[in-house]
Amino acid sequence: MTAPRRIIDAPWLTAGPAGRVLALLNGDGEEARAVGGAVRNALMGLDVGEIDIATTAVPDDVMRRATAAGYKSVPTGIEHGTVTLVVEGTPVEVTTLREDVETFGRKAKVMFGRDWQRDATRRDFTMNGLSASIDGVVHDHVGGLPDLDARRVRFIGDPDRRIAEDYLRILRFFRIHAAYGAGAPDRDGYLACIRGGDGLAGLSAERIRMELLKLLVAPGAYAAVAAMVDAGLMLRIVAGVCYLGPLARMIGIETQLGLEANAMLRFGALGVAVTEDARRLTQRLRLTNEENKTLDSMGHRWWRLKGMDEAHARRRLYRLGAARYRNRMLLAWARDGGGGDAAEWTYLVTLPERWTPPTFPLKAADFMARGIAKGPALGHVLALAEDAWMANDFPMEVDVITVIADQTIARFKHDHRL
Repeated sequence: MTAPRRIIDAPWLTAGPAGRVLALLNGDGEEARAVGGAVRNALMGLDVGEIDIATTAVPDDVMRRATAAGYKSVPTGIEHGTVTLVVEGTPVEVTTLREDVETFGRKAKVMFGRDWQRDATRRDFTMNGLSASIDGVVHDHVGGLPDLDARRVRFIGDPDRRIAEDYLRILRFFRIHAAYGAGAPDRDGYLACIRGGDGLAGLSAERIRMELLKLLVAPGAYAAVAAMVDAGLMLRIVAGVCYLGPLARMIGIETQLGLEANAMLRFGALGVAVTEDARRLTQRLRLTNEENKTLDSMGHRWWRLKGMDEAHARRRLYRLGAARYRNRMLLAWARDGGGGDAAEWTYLVTLPERWTPPTFPLKAADFMARGIAKGPALGHVLALAEDAWMANDFPMEVDVITVIADQTIARFKHDHRL
């Protein structure tokens, strides 16, 4: 007889907020287990983040036990059996075992149950259908352990049915594969995603955006996105061209520079060639204002940055600020086609680490003292002086600043015949 698989060296099962909830809900005829991603990650030796708990106890009993133990309980999804307990300031989500009565996407009708196997079969992928008791014993009702060992992301049961229950599972299939899978995506699941592709149109832009940005920072992001492009699924999501070459180069640049995976940098490389692309993606996926500004800035004439000398790069950095300068420079590098000098690009991208733009030293009062009245003319003179200051490589010496101010006044008066 094969010994049961156990999670070892997992204090979170017996201590801390999740451990306390497991202890609270075990006993008096009820059982509680950790489920889903926490179990998967623990078995893979990865960091365990959010820990979800499943229990045979009905929500009213969960809340009664929590109150008796002095924990706050919040009925965050009571109609689906979910209660959030706040233990030591940490929220722990607890859900009563369920089985589907009717399934139609996110509005499935469920009833509470006590059968761990039936509850597991409701989940999406076999490696997410594992559960663990407080003693560390892993329970596998859906064949998740062999798939976990093989790093194979496979739907539980019939893939078409799982997808029809919630079409977001198409994106989750590729995202989970990118994060935890190996090799090519499971063929049955891949073909089911293609067959169910029309269902993506019924999903909210916000849900698609969340999954896509998570996918883009996963270790296997490039291969997963390429598989989605081949399947025609990315076109349904972004409604435009996907640039796989720049995406691959952006991922390589991040690695070369020791940068953390950045979803917006990768998204820009994948989908933005011009600012119109940024606007389309913002509307399509309802990106935040800051995300829109990031993509729009990246796409704004990035091609002008290639071969730029440091003097011009300083002016770009001054105008854009460090973050937007770096992002646009990285996009230009990623879209360079691999023919550019990596050392030259690195030198330009890292300019903000070597040089901090100074503050423009001239003020409106300096020009008002020279006879320029408030109004449009004053703003025009300030802009001319700032351009001249940048062209002279940002000098800060008083005598040089005075010359720039005087020459700007003379130029303005000459141009306007004053």
